[in-house]
Amino acid sequence: MSSASKNSAAREAILRRVRAALPQSTPLPELPASGPWQTFEDPTTRFREVLESVGGLMVRVPDVGAADAWLRDFEPWKKSATRLTVIPGLGDSTLDLNSIDDPHALEHVGFAVLKGHFGVAENAAVWVTDADVRHRVLYFIPQHMALAIPASQIVNNMHEAYGRIQVGGYPFSGFISGPSKTADIEQSLVIGAHGARSLVVFLIEEW
Repeated sequence: MSSASKNSAAREAILRRVRAALPQSTPLPELPASGPWQTFEDPTTRFREVLESVGGLMVRVPDVGAADAWLRDFEPWKKSATRLTVIPGLGDSTLDLNSIDDPHALEHVGFAVLKGHFGVAENAAVWVTDADVRHRVLYFIPQHMALAIPASQIVNNMHEAYGRIQVGGYPFSGFISGPSKTADIEQSLVIGAHGARSLVVFLIEEW
């Protein structure tokens, strides 16, 4: 028997043993639509508190113009040589995103202003998609980031959030909560370890 045949036979023997030892499958528990799920008297206040606790900042403004005025006075924005926004009237771009084919060319983006769909009060997560972003890396590669969502679009919990999501509706989607962080090393919190060093979430009243 050749070496390849012996390896194949050994592999099949191992797989047979694994299959024979598999535990019995257990049906998933039924989750009633009505909960009980965690809710909050003021979801927006809860969203702010949790976002600040994980290193982010919530800014509630009446309209896009007010968000733009706030952003232009924000130090990380003013110090960023390369800026990018996908929201008309909120910041300005120093490069043309549509002209960039290689996402590696975005490695020097200092600040990105992107759109979120809604926020979640219990964990300050914002659901984002690639609907308005040509390169999804923009959610992870900028030094600083701002997400803008309508102020009315804050749900209480992740159960409500998943009820809003259309599975397969976008090539890319996900939840972002606060700037990048890790505490793996000696339980010491490091902000900006794997992504943005700061995150501002604009809640825009009229949008």
